[in-house]
Amino acid sequence: MSNNGSQPNLKIIPLGGLHEIGKNTCIFEYEDEIMLLDAGVGFPSQEMHGINIVLPDMSYLRENQHKIKGMIVTHGHEDHIGGIVYHLKQFDIPVIYGPRLALALLQNKLEEAGIADRTELKPMLPRETAKISRSFSVEFIRNTHSIADSCCVAIETPLGVIIHTGDFKVDHTPVDGEHFDFHRLAEYGEKGVLCLLSDSTNAEAPGHTPSENAVRPNLDRVFAEAEGRLLLTTFASSVHRVRIILELAQKYNRVVGVVGRSMLKVINHARNLGYIQCPDNLFIPLKELNKTPDEKVVILTTGSQGEPLAALTRISQGAHRQIQIRENDTVVFSANPIPGNTIAVVNSIDRLMMMGAKVVYGRHQGIHVSGHGSQEDHKLMLALTKPKFFVPFHGEHRMLVKHAEMAQNMGIPRENMVIINNGDVVELSRDRIAATDRVQSGIELVDHAGVVHKDIMSERQQLALDGLITVAVAVSAEGQLLAQPEVNLRGVVTSLEPSQINRLIVRNVEKTIEKYWNNLPTNANGKPIEEEIDWTGLKVEIESQLQRLIRRELNSQPATVCLLQAPKDSNVAVKSNGKPPAPVAGNQNGNKTQTDKTDKKRDFRGRRRRRRSATTMSSQ
Repeated sequence: MSNNGSQPNLKIIPLGGLHEIGKNTCIFEYEDEIMLLDAGVGFPSQEMHGINIVLPDMSYLRENQHKIKGMIVTHGHEDHIGGIVYHLKQFDIPVIYGPRLALALLQNKLEEAGIADRTELKPMLPRETAKISRSFSVEFIRNTHSIADSCCVAIETPLGVIIHTGDFKVDHTPVDGEHFDFHRLAEYGEKGVLCLLSDSTNAEAPGHTPSENAVRPNLDRVFAEAEGRLLLTTFASSVHRVRIILELAQKYNRVVGVVGRSMLKVINHARNLGYIQCPDNLFIPLKELNKTPDEKVVILTTGSQGEPLAALTRISQGAHRQIQIRENDTVVFSANPIPGNTIAVVNSIDRLMMMGAKVVYGRHQGIHVSGHGSQEDHKLMLALTKPKFFVPFHGEHRMLVKHAEMAQNMGIPRENMVIINNGDVVELSRDRIAATDRVQSGIELVDHAGVVHKDIMSERQQLALDGLITVAVAVSAEGQLLAQPEVNLRGVVTSLEPSQINRLIVRNVEKTIEKYWNNLPTNANGKPIEEEIDWTGLKVEIESQLQRLIRRELNSQPATVCLLQAPKDSNVAVKSNGKPPAPVAGNQNGNKTQTDKTDKKRDFRGRRRRRRSATTMSSQ
């Protein structure tokens, strides 16, 4: 997008949070300066086997890390701060500004990861302003959401003011008494807002989103009716909901056992900052629960989304060391499943019911309200800020479209708004907005060991769908098999008998090796030149031929792995990757002597005799 004047354009580049729920991450770039806004994680889908979290692809920031001047965070939910620890291991962020609770939670994450010295955290109060760089100043403006200490931000740039709403709903009776600062937003609207970036998560829902306090009478009813222990689960970061539960526990003279590290941390920080106020003796160690009458116990736990390692999931599987479900227990799910988590949640509910618990769940119970604004809330935000340009943020595509329609109905011209995707570069001048370019975007997957590369993920998916075939092959320097190849099938579905598959695979391997040796350059005596043997190339060729065979015979595509044992006492020239192949088995240095080969043959014959003997015994 060209700029009629000499002033550069402002670039807004979302890397996550568009056309999806979660991993909210945005870049603001002006000349040679970058400011980051939030850096969240996403939830893995069912086909992401072994994955714990999903991050946005941060290639653009790694390439431009010299431009990063600082970061701002709007609130403490994982889909807004959960990715920061991972990013700080890849590039520096000089300073991070944000609300006190969000930064307290972030501080814990940094300390656990051992990178607390990689950045400076600066807590901000509502209406305080942070000077990020020459081009960016940010004022934090109190809003209301499902977590305490949540903010909109007003970003002062050389071109004008950008308002980013963060996640919000309009709650006129907030649990903590901290009201939405409409006055400050209206003041910015009167002065002139160049562009509004607004949360679109509930743009399809008509009306207003109910107050968080709307769940109190329904939870009160659950407390009053519970005859035995009460187990309640909600998002650990839903400080307002947790506060209501703790206040009801006091009302009904119940003590509270807290299960789950994240829940313990959030409660601790919220109490220190004054967002939760309750006496110390309200809480009881888990080991003391069995000494307390059931009707006096509340267990507050993580696991509202059916996460595999969360406390309630393990309780529902009978795998928790300290808590087992009893016949008169009442279990309350005070949260709705995030898209993609529904199956995991209902499986937990089913298991709990089969154990004899009464389970309270579902929208009709009135024990959960959204933390995101509905259509009338969005209209109020548009009316207060009166932006010249508009970009719907944070939501799936249909939500963004619906939000844009609302903005148009409220007087913002169609040409003054854009619906974008992750990686799109929005260029903003004083007179025009347009998506002009794209940067690399996508996802990075993380398991317990770290970032999982895409080829590894493809292999996991292949293993899950079609299984695995391994073939162990030992070959001499003369191209002779030292033993019959050993075939192992795992998770492979076939109508053929195992012996048939084994014969097909062994014959295929023998032919591949024979053909390979026949094509090797030979010396004057007609023998292959050892230096020309490409052992890695032979391994790849065996796997390739096996894959063709399996596709043809089984009509499936299991992962196929050849474990090739090759001699290393000759001067082998490995051409495919420049590295000698590691032996599958053998002595420590990998050398194979003639005695080794003879022993290998004897071992194979012995194993074959033992297998025949075992088969005969089992048939009797």
